[in-house]
Amino acid sequence: MQRAQRLGLTGGIGSGKSTVARMLAERGAVIVDADAISRSLTAAGGLAMPQIEVEFGTDAVGADGALERTFMRNLIFHDPQARLRLESIIHPLISSLTERQALQAEACGAPLLVFDVPLLVESGRWRQQVDAVVVVDCEEETQILRTMERSNLERSAVTHIMAAQASRQQRRAAADWVIYNDGLDLAALRQEVLSISAWLQL
Repeated sequence: MQRAQRLGLTGGIGSGKSTVARMLAERGAVIVDADAISRSLTAAGGLAMPQIEVEFGTDAVGADGALERTFMRNLIFHDPQARLRLESIIHPLISSLTERQALQAEACGAPLLVFDVPLLVESGRWRQQVDAVVVVDCEEETQILRTMERSNLERSAVTHIMAAQASRQQRRAAADWVIYNDGLDLAALRQEVLSISAWLQL
């Protein structure tokens, strides 16, 4: 079985990363969505939930059996070590499931695997697992306005999320290719994706 090309795709909140992922999928890439896998792990019946309940107690589990996110956010805010404890449960499971999806896609002859990872730069481990990294970048004010409109969040909530992510400079420094997605309409963004496709021979 021939190993597919593996591309890491990342970008800050509101950068347009998910739109780029969809456009790459249209070109034949298989998207491995680390964020979706993470959400599934902490949903009702998710693989991470038994360990989370043991580690954090029943308060961490909502009435529906899913992660009680308000409790966890408050806990992490007051105890930074709680984030590391949560990540020590979730990250190994994400790695296992993303690799399983990747191997299944390769077995089906996928030419390109795109690992859609919001915190690719922050994690420190993803760079060694992919052949190249594409960063979707835009101005911070654009990120804020897009996210406020899309998610109906207050500005302060968006800036708080951004503060927990890598800076634009850190992401760009980790990139093999940068898409500057500011002021582009969908047609122009699609042309940028076509340029990546040509670079990847997709």
